[in-house]
Amino acid sequence: MGAYSEFCIPNSVFYGKNSLSELGEQVKAYGKKVLLISDRIIEKIGHVKTCQDILKEVDVSYISYLDVNTEPTDLHVDEALQLCLKEQCDVIVAIGGGSCIDAAKAVAVLTTNGGYIGNYIGNKTSIEKNPIPLIAIPTTAGTGSEVTNATVITNTKEDIKMMIKHPAFLPKVAIVDPMLTTSTPPNVTAATGVDALCHAIEAYISRLSQPLTDTLALSAIEAILNNIKVAYEEGENTDARQKMAIASMQAGIAFSNASVTLIHGMSRPIGALFHVPHGISNAMLLPGVLEFTKESAIDKLATIGRMISPESTTLTDTELANITINKIKQLCSDLNIPNMKTWGIDEQKFGQVLDKMATDAIASGSPANNPKVPTKQEIIDLYNYCYDYDFSGNITEFNSVK
Repeated sequence: MGAYSEFCIPNSVFYGKNSLSELGEQVKAYGKKVLLISDRIIEKIGHVKTCQDILKEVDVSYISYLDVNTEPTDLHVDEALQLCLKEQCDVIVAIGGGSCIDAAKAVAVLTTNGGYIGNYIGNKTSIEKNPIPLIAIPTTAGTGSEVTNATVITNTKEDIKMMIKHPAFLPKVAIVDPMLTTSTPPNVTAATGVDALCHAIEAYISRLSQPLTDTLALSAIEAILNNIKVAYEEGENTDARQKMAIASMQAGIAFSNASVTLIHGMSRPIGALFHVPHGISNAMLLPGVLEFTKESAIDKLATIGRMISPESTTLTDTELANITINKIKQLCSDLNIPNMKTWGIDEQKFGQVLDKMATDAIASGSPANNPKVPTKQEIIDLYNYCYDYDFSGNITEFNSVK
């Protein structure tokens, strides 16, 4: 018998304009008391109240936890968990970016299984009981967390972003309403959009890719490249927002089933140690890591190049792969993505933690999925290469990091 693959998605996915109207019926199908998890920004925008009003309309009681920050920590998880247990909630609704949804995933699992979330890394502690149902509602087009079986939580004692992957973290229901993303400011639109692009590209080139994930990843890459600038420059453009929301979801499904690679592995330590938002830290690394990886993923990068430039019928795969990387560099420039130096990361402090960052990146497991698996020294060299990376101009033939 030949090798086979597994492909997992939530029980139900509702997507498109005004799909949030499904929330009431879905909550009633799964529980009687809701823990609503979000953050203060989403509350200020008004999305939390919208959800609360829907719950009131269907006569479902709720309690709200709104203190998740931009990067979810084990402290946020514990606070929300204690509230969930105290109030005896039997269903969770998470509305917000990936941080809110990731925190909610951890709470859903711990409510029934107990313990500390970090103990579940690498299945060190097995998840024996089903989590309480989670309904995930993204307000950004980026993380795809609403359709993935992974959560990323910062360990505040060790300054490590813990990536924990297990089918139990997959939400029961995803509601992807692009109208919730129109209030996203340009800088967040850029960061989350490039995060989705990373998900799609990494899923496509991953050693664990499969035909279904390839199809979704390529569709997401094309949609993001064609719509992210419009969403960034014209925040109220509902057509671009809808296409980005669907693309983010496709990318999330793709990487949930094929895994991410070196970019995410290197990105998490930057976020944990220097508090750079996840999408930005991914974008800081994306072109440079693709240069490093190019020769080992030439066929797939060339396929993306043909999609970008269909008229280039006489170019070699190397030339087409360069078109892909140049397009991404130009996109990062257009979206005003900073490098680490421009962001304000102190070069001396950066140098002092390079060994830890490389060690933590490898420990995450993601670099092992890269077409070209790096050594620890190559990861350190890549960090240095990307520190003051120039997003302007075309790439040259890339042989080694400096």
